[in-house]
Amino acid sequence: MENKLSDRINNQTESQTLAMTRLSRELVAEGKDVINLSIGEPDFDTPQLIKDAAKKAIDENYTHYTPVPGYPELRKAISNKFKRDNKLDYSPEQIVVSTGAKQSLANIALSIINPGDEVIILAPYWVSYSEIIKLAEGKSIVLPSTITTDFKVSTAQIKAAITDKTRMLWFSSPCNPSGSVYIKEELFEIANLIKDYPNILIVSDEIYEHIVFSGKHESIAQFDFIKNQVITVNGVSKGYAMTGWRIGYIGAPKWIADACTKMQGQFTSGTCSIAQKAAQAALEADPSITFEMCHSFKKRRDLVLSLLSEIPGLKLNQPKGAFYIFADVTAYFGKSDGTTTIKNPTDLTMFLLNKALVAIVTGEAFGDPNCVRFSYATSEKILVESIQRIKRTLELLH
Repeated sequence: MENKLSDRINNQTESQTLAMTRLSRELVAEGKDVINLSIGEPDFDTPQLIKDAAKKAIDENYTHYTPVPGYPELRKAISNKFKRDNKLDYSPEQIVVSTGAKQSLANIALSIINPGDEVIILAPYWVSYSEIIKLAEGKSIVLPSTITTDFKVSTAQIKAAITDKTRMLWFSSPCNPSGSVYIKEELFEIANLIKDYPNILIVSDEIYEHIVFSGKHESIAQFDFIKNQVITVNGVSKGYAMTGWRIGYIGAPKWIADACTKMQGQFTSGTCSIAQKAAQAALEADPSITFEMCHSFKKRRDLVLSLLSEIPGLKLNQPKGAFYIFADVTAYFGKSDGTTTIKNPTDLTMFLLNKALVAIVTGEAFGDPNCVRFSYATSEKILVESIQRIKRTLELLH
């Protein structure tokens, strides 16, 4: 039988963050001492009260199929969390719990986008946005930004990109990969623009909500005149160190929540019962349980910025959230160690992986051809060692 795959899967690109993690593991298996700064995963353990809730759920036999959109008590907890933390009014019926925020995004795309619909993406963007949109047969319209604009896209850029085919606008704040945070005034400008286009929906990815270093996180759905055009995406992976629990959720107009429930019902049905009870405990807890991790990430950010600033040629800004540094590396384009010539950020990441044994991710994966992403979601000791390796290795390039 011919091993013929669908055009759909052949057209999909492997996630570059996962690909770099895979390459790192392969080198480790060969006995190499690789430091992986490519994956966006907190190195903290899940807080004890959340783990205790999961153990209790097992003892209380929460081991059966769950409702497709999530347990009613979890959706109520999410509704309360939206009111408490974000001043957003989503009823439990407007909330859908999924197996990670990635599935939430896929549900949205497959429920809303028709072939040929255009989706404006504010770049840099999380690696999976464009591939999820491609899966839904939509067309990504990527709007670039640079380090000089703090990796933020202007309202004027968005307005110029809108056509009669525009169906959605996707962005994250705090942003993966740049760590940039859109402030309230900037979100108001975007909302004020999009309200004049009632057929355009906004997808606001707020998964890094609890990792903000100055000011506070703001949600674009807070503006009453736009909230019926906004789908708020969140989850417990980053802020509560619950990546492996796989819980994401949306708050959305009910017609969209119903559509996502219908879509999810044909893919996975309801997500893990134990993980849902753990997430309920996380969201019902005082938000202060996230503060220690946020404080640690801020210290690491400052350390990494200090160390990277000693490397000639790197252009850096100060990210206001998440746990990434998105560095402009164009100064190294055209340089060579005599064997390898760096033509783009992908070349540079492979050079550092093979020579420095440090894994980072090319900015091309995030829609930016000038940058690379460093994750500082690891210990200060490992960060110091990794940046020393990077500095020594970049000195080989002339």
